[in-house]
Amino acid sequence: MFERIKEDIQSVFHRDPAARTTFEVLTNYPGLHAIWLHRIAHKLWKSNWLWLARSISTFSRWLTGIEIHPGATLGRRFFIDHGMGVVIGETAEIGNDVTLYHSVTLGGTSWNGGKRHPTLEDNVVVGAGAKVLGPITMHKGAKVGSNSVVVKDVPENATVIGIPGRIVVQKQQKDQDKHQRRDKIARKYGFDAYAVAPDNPDPVANAIGVMLDHVHLIDTKVEEMCKEINKMGGSVCGDSLPSINLDNFQDSDLVDDFQKEKDAFDPSI
Repeated sequence: MFERIKEDIQSVFHRDPAARTTFEVLTNYPGLHAIWLHRIAHKLWKSNWLWLARSISTFSRWLTGIEIHPGATLGRRFFIDHGMGVVIGETAEIGNDVTLYHSVTLGGTSWNGGKRHPTLEDNVVVGAGAKVLGPITMHKGAKVGSNSVVVKDVPENATVIGIPGRIVVQKQQKDQDKHQRRDKIARKYGFDAYAVAPDNPDPVANAIGVMLDHVHLIDTKVEEMCKEINKMGGSVCGDSLPSINLDNFQDSDLVDDFQKEKDAFDPSI
Protein backbone atom coordinates (compact mmCIF):
# COMPACT_ATOMS: atom_id res chain seq x y z
CA MET A 1 0.00 0.00 0.00
CA PHE A 2 2.77 2.45 0.94
CA GLU A 3 4.62 1.65 -2.30
CA ARG A 4 1.53 2.62 -4.28
CA ILE A 5 1.26 5.88 -2.31
CA LYS A 6 4.90 6.70 -3.07
CA GLU A 7 4.26 5.93 -6.72
CA ASP A 8 1.24 8.24 -6.74
CA ILE A 9 3.26 11.08 -5.20
CA GLN A 10 6.03 10.67 -7.75
CA SER A 11 3.48 10.79 -10.57
CA VAL A 12 2.41 14.22 -9.31
CA PHE A 13 5.98 15.52 -9.44
CA HIS A 14 6.35 14.16 -12.98
CA ARG A 15 3.22 15.88 -14.28
CA ASP A 16 2.72 19.01 -12.20
CA PRO A 17 5.55 21.58 -12.07
CA ALA A 18 3.70 23.41 -9.27
CA ALA A 19 4.38 20.53 -6.86
CA ARG A 20 7.30 21.40 -4.56
CA THR A 21 7.46 19.06 -1.58
CA THR A 22 6.11 15.67 -0.61
CA PHE A 23 4.27 17.16 2.36
CA GLU A 24 2.58 19.69 0.09
CA VAL A 25 1.44 16.92 -2.26
CA LEU A 26 0.16 14.77 0.63
CA THR A 27 -1.91 17.57 2.13
CA ASN A 28 -3.01 19.74 -0.80
CA TYR A 29 -3.79 17.49 -3.76
CA PRO A 30 -7.48 16.45 -3.62
CA GLY A 31 -7.00 14.29 -6.72
CA LEU A 32 -4.74 11.99 -4.71
CA HIS A 33 -7.11 11.96 -1.74
CA ALA A 34 -10.00 10.97 -4.04
CA ILE A 35 -7.94 8.14 -5.56
CA TRP A 36 -6.86 6.78 -2.17
CA LEU A 37 -10.41 6.85 -0.82
CA HIS A 38 -11.61 5.17 -4.01
CA ARG A 39 -9.23 2.26 -3.47
CA ILE A 40 -10.87 1.58 -0.13
CA ALA A 41 -14.36 1.98 -1.59
CA HIS A 42 -13.51 -0.24 -4.57
CA LYS A 43 -12.34 -3.11 -2.36
CA LEU A 44 -15.55 -2.86 -0.34
CA TRP A 45 -17.57 -2.79 -3.56
CA LYS A 46 -15.87 -5.95 -4.79
CA SER A 47 -16.57 -7.58 -1.42
CA ASN A 48 -20.28 -6.73 -1.85
CA TRP A 49 -20.29 -4.09 0.91
CA LEU A 50 -22.16 -1.86 -1.51
CA TRP A 51 -23.76 0.68 0.86
CA LEU A 52 -20.51 1.28 2.75
CA ALA A 53 -18.60 1.62 -0.51
CA ARG A 54 -21.07 4.20 -1.82
CA SER A 55 -20.96 6.06 1.49
CA ILE A 56 -17.16 6.36 1.32
CA SER A 57 -17.50 7.54 -2.29
CA THR A 58 -20.01 10.20 -1.20
CA PHE A 59 -17.70 11.33 1.61
CA SER A 60 -14.86 11.55 -0.89
CA ARG A 61 -16.98 13.73 -3.17
CA TRP A 62 -17.83 16.03 -0.25
CA LEU A 63 -14.16 16.25 0.75
CA THR A 64 -12.54 16.63 -2.68
CA GLY A 65 -15.21 17.70 -5.17
CA ILE A 66 -14.38 14.57 -7.21
CA GLU A 67 -16.98 11.83 -7.71
CA ILE A 68 -15.65 8.36 -8.50
CA HIS A 69 -18.11 5.49 -8.40
CA PRO A 70 -16.68 2.65 -6.28
CA GLY A 71 -17.24 0.25 -9.18
CA ALA A 72 -14.82 2.11 -11.47
CA THR A 73 -11.42 0.55 -12.14
CA LEU A 74 -8.35 2.79 -11.84
CA GLY A 75 -4.83 1.96 -13.01
CA ARG A 76 -1.46 2.86 -11.54
CA ARG A 77 -0.09 6.41 -11.43
CA PHE A 78 -3.51 7.83 -12.29
CA PHE A 79 -3.42 11.62 -11.80
CA ILE A 80 -6.36 14.02 -11.42
CA ASP A 81 -5.06 17.58 -11.67
CA HIS A 82 -7.10 20.18 -9.72
CA GLY A 83 -10.02 17.76 -9.89
CA MET A 84 -13.05 19.83 -8.97
CA GLY A 85 -16.10 18.55 -10.84
CA VAL A 86 -14.56 15.33 -12.13
CA VAL A 87 -17.12 12.50 -12.47
CA ILE A 88 -16.15 8.88 -13.19
CA GLY A 89 -18.94 6.37 -13.75
CA GLU A 90 -19.41 2.87 -12.42
CA THR A 91 -18.12 0.84 -15.38
CA ALA A 92 -15.31 3.20 -16.38
CA GLU A 93 -11.90 1.56 -16.77
CA ILE A 94 -8.74 3.65 -16.55
CA GLY A 95 -5.28 2.38 -17.44
CA ASN A 96 -1.84 3.37 -16.18
CA ASP A 97 -0.38 6.90 -16.31
CA VAL A 98 -3.69 8.50 -17.29
CA THR A 99 -4.25 12.21 -16.58
CA LEU A 100 -7.60 13.98 -16.12
CA TYR A 101 -8.08 17.70 -15.57
CA HIS A 102 -10.92 19.43 -13.73
CA SER A 103 -14.58 19.07 -14.75
CA VAL A 104 -13.95 15.96 -16.84
CA THR A 105 -16.84 13.50 -17.09
CA LEU A 106 -16.44 9.83 -17.94
CA GLY A 107 -20.14 9.17 -18.28
CA GLY A 108 -22.71 6.85 -19.78
CA THR A 109 -25.22 7.33 -22.57
CA SER A 110 -27.68 4.61 -21.61
CA TRP A 111 -29.74 3.52 -18.62
CA ASN A 112 -29.24 -0.13 -19.52
CA GLY A 113 -27.06 -2.30 -17.32
CA GLY A 114 -23.67 -3.63 -18.26
CA LYS A 115 -20.70 -1.76 -19.68
CA ARG A 116 -21.86 1.82 -20.31
CA HIS A 117 -18.86 4.01 -19.46
CA PRO A 118 -15.59 4.62 -21.32
CA THR A 119 -12.31 2.75 -21.20
CA LEU A 120 -9.14 4.87 -21.13
CA GLU A 121 -5.98 2.97 -21.96
CA ASP A 122 -2.45 3.85 -20.81
CA ASN A 123 -1.11 7.42 -21.12
CA VAL A 124 -4.43 8.99 -22.11
CA VAL A 125 -4.85 12.71 -21.31
CA VAL A 126 -8.28 14.36 -21.05
CA GLY A 127 -8.41 18.18 -20.98
CA ALA A 128 -10.45 20.36 -18.65
CA GLY A 129 -14.22 20.24 -19.12
CA ALA A 130 -14.16 17.39 -21.64
CA LYS A 131 -16.88 14.73 -21.68
CA VAL A 132 -16.09 11.17 -22.74
CA LEU A 133 -19.38 9.32 -23.01
CA GLY A 134 -20.53 5.78 -23.59
CA PRO A 135 -18.81 2.36 -23.72
CA ILE A 136 -16.07 3.61 -26.03
CA THR A 137 -12.31 3.10 -25.91
CA MET A 138 -9.63 5.77 -25.94
CA HIS A 139 -6.57 3.86 -27.03
CA LYS A 140 -3.03 4.32 -25.73
CA GLY A 141 -1.64 7.84 -25.83
CA ALA A 142 -4.87 9.46 -27.01
CA LYS A 143 -5.62 13.07 -26.00
CA VAL A 144 -8.86 15.01 -25.68
CA GLY A 145 -8.95 18.81 -25.96
CA SER A 146 -10.66 20.95 -23.34
CA ASN A 147 -14.48 21.09 -23.45
CA SER A 148 -14.69 18.44 -26.17
CA VAL A 149 -17.40 15.78 -26.26
CA VAL A 150 -16.19 12.35 -27.34
CA VAL A 151 -18.73 9.63 -28.21
CA LYS A 152 -16.67 7.39 -30.53
CA ASP A 153 -13.53 5.31 -30.13
CA VAL A 154 -10.26 7.26 -30.39
CA PRO A 155 -7.26 5.61 -32.12
CA GLU A 156 -3.86 5.26 -30.52
CA ASN A 157 -1.87 8.52 -30.19
CA ALA A 158 -4.68 10.58 -31.74
CA THR A 159 -5.86 14.00 -30.54
CA VAL A 160 -9.59 14.79 -30.47
CA ILE A 161 -11.26 18.20 -30.19
CA GLY A 162 -14.70 19.71 -30.68
CA ILE A 163 -18.38 18.83 -30.25
CA PRO A 164 -18.77 16.10 -31.30
CA GLY A 165 -15.11 15.16 -31.03
CA ARG A 166 -13.16 14.83 -34.26
CA ILE A 167 -9.61 13.64 -34.78
CA VAL A 168 -7.23 16.48 -35.63
CA VAL A 169 -3.88 14.82 -35.02
CA GLN A 170 -2.87 11.22 -35.52
CA LYS A 171 0.84 10.54 -35.20
CA GLN A 172 1.35 8.46 -38.29
CA GLN A 173 4.11 8.66 -40.87
CA LYS A 174 1.65 9.11 -43.72
CA ASP A 175 0.41 12.37 -42.15
CA GLN A 176 3.96 13.66 -41.93
CA ASP A 177 4.56 12.66 -45.55
CA LYS A 178 1.40 14.48 -46.62
CA HIS A 179 2.49 17.65 -44.81
CA GLN A 180 5.93 17.55 -46.43
CA ARG A 181 4.36 17.05 -49.87
CA ARG A 182 2.00 19.98 -49.37
CA ASP A 183 4.89 22.15 -48.22
CA LYS A 184 6.77 21.43 -51.46
CA ILE A 185 3.65 22.17 -53.53
CA ALA A 186 3.15 25.49 -51.72
CA ARG A 187 6.72 26.57 -52.47
CA LYS A 188 6.23 25.61 -56.14
CA TYR A 189 3.34 28.05 -56.45
CA GLY A 190 5.30 30.83 -54.81
CA PHE A 191 3.70 31.05 -51.38
CA ASP A 192 3.53 29.24 -48.10
CA ALA A 193 0.08 27.92 -47.24
CA TYR A 194 -0.53 29.63 -43.93
CA ALA A 195 -0.76 27.26 -40.99
CA VAL A 196 -1.12 24.10 -43.06
CA ALA A 197 0.53 21.83 -40.51
CA PRO A 198 -0.11 18.25 -39.37
CA ASP A 199 -0.82 19.40 -35.82
CA ASN A 200 -3.07 22.34 -36.70
CA PRO A 201 -6.81 21.80 -36.15
CA ASP A 202 -7.80 24.93 -38.09
CA PRO A 203 -10.43 23.79 -40.64
CA VAL A 204 -9.57 26.71 -42.97
CA ALA A 205 -5.91 25.71 -43.00
CA ASN A 206 -6.91 22.13 -43.72
CA ALA A 207 -9.13 23.31 -46.60
CA ILE A 208 -6.17 25.22 -48.07
CA GLY A 209 -4.12 22.04 -47.88
CA VAL A 210 -6.82 20.10 -49.75
CA MET A 211 -6.97 22.85 -52.40
CA LEU A 212 -3.21 22.64 -52.85
CA ASP A 213 -3.48 18.91 -53.43
CA HIS A 214 -6.24 19.47 -55.98
CA VAL A 215 -4.43 22.23 -57.87
CA HIS A 216 -1.22 20.21 -58.00
CA LEU A 217 -3.09 17.19 -59.38
CA ILE A 218 -4.73 19.34 -62.09
CA ASP A 219 -1.36 20.87 -63.07
CA THR A 220 0.21 17.43 -63.31
CA LYS A 221 -2.55 16.15 -65.59
CA VAL A 222 -2.40 19.28 -67.78
CA GLU A 223 1.37 18.88 -68.19
CA GLU A 224 0.89 15.26 -69.26
CA MET A 225 -1.78 16.27 -71.77
CA CYS A 226 0.46 19.01 -73.20
CA LYS A 227 3.32 16.55 -73.70
CA GLU A 228 1.10 14.09 -75.57
CA ILE A 229 -0.41 16.83 -77.76
CA ASN A 230 3.07 18.15 -78.63
CA LYS A 231 4.19 14.63 -79.57
CA MET A 232 1.35 14.52 -82.08
CA GLY A 233 2.54 17.72 -83.71
CA GLY A 234 0.65 20.32 -81.71
CA SER A 235 2.11 23.40 -80.10
CA VAL A 236 0.55 24.06 -76.74
CA CYS A 237 1.62 24.96 -73.21
CA GLY A 238 4.61 26.93 -74.43
CA ASP A 239 4.29 29.55 -71.74
CA SER A 240 4.92 28.70 -68.10
CA LEU A 241 2.24 29.31 -65.51
CA PRO A 242 2.34 32.71 -63.82
CA SER A 243 3.69 32.70 -60.30
CA ILE A 244 1.35 33.28 -57.36
CA ASN A 245 2.16 35.24 -54.22
CA LEU A 246 0.19 36.47 -51.25
CA ASP A 247 0.06 40.02 -52.59
CA ASN A 248 -2.36 38.80 -55.25
CA PHE A 249 -4.92 38.08 -52.54
CA GLN A 250 -4.52 41.24 -50.47
CA ASP A 251 -6.85 44.21 -50.47
CA SER A 252 -4.34 47.01 -51.12
CA ASP A 253 -6.66 49.72 -49.80
CA LEU A 254 -7.20 47.77 -46.60
CA VAL A 255 -3.45 47.26 -46.18
CA ASP A 256 -2.82 51.01 -46.72
CA ASP A 257 -5.50 51.97 -44.17
CA PHE A 258 -4.06 49.55 -41.64
CA GLN A 259 -0.55 50.92 -42.14
CA LYS A 260 -1.82 54.50 -41.66
CA GLU A 261 -3.47 53.52 -38.38
CA LYS A 262 -0.25 51.93 -37.15
CA ASP A 263 1.79 54.99 -38.13
CA ALA A 264 -0.64 57.30 -36.35
CA PHE A 265 -0.50 55.18 -33.21
CA ASP A 266 3.28 54.73 -33.23
CA PRO A 267 5.36 56.13 -36.11
CA SER A 268 8.27 53.90 -35.12
CA ILE A 269 6.38 50.71 -36.09
